[in-house]
Amino acid sequence: MRETKDRILDALECVLIESGPAAATLETVAARAQVSKGGLLYHFGGKEALFNGLLDRLRELGAKDASTQNDRGALAAYLATSSRAEDAYTRTLLASMRLIGTPGIDVENAIADSLDHWADVLATTIDDPLVRRLVMLVGDGLYLRALLGAQRRPLDDDLVGLIESLATR
Repeated sequence: MRETKDRILDALECVLIESGPAAATLETVAARAQVSKGGLLYHFGGKEALFNGLLDRLRELGAKDASTQNDRGALAAYLATSSRAEDAYTRTLLASMRLIGTPGIDVENAIADSLDHWADVLATTIDDPLVRRLVMLVGDGLYLRALLGAQRRPLDDDLVGLIESLATR
């Protein structure tokens, strides 16, 4: 059952990324997912429920991403994840962003919710809210460069060390 639901959401992501929300009809998504329209409606009661299912996936992936820590801690893990854009979270984020402006679909809050998971994790290690905000903005910049393919060099230990020194002041 979960496999079919995931296949439907995967198909929705493809349609949204390739053609936008106008092309994301129930018939098109069902065909792309290789399920009947009735099968799609069994999992998602209609188009709004389908779109909200995608936003739920975005929140879930944001929480999952924020739960992955590395041996250097939350800050280094956040900066590392902000430096890559070839993952399931990014694909779902890009598809979700195509829904901005769709009546009845609160994309902006879903995106904020998905990002707030990292803010909560960073709050456990960075006491100063201003420094925490600065770290989040650095992560946003790293992520944008990764999305654009403009990151010319990998994240290095010097940058992580500088940010860690600011965060522990």
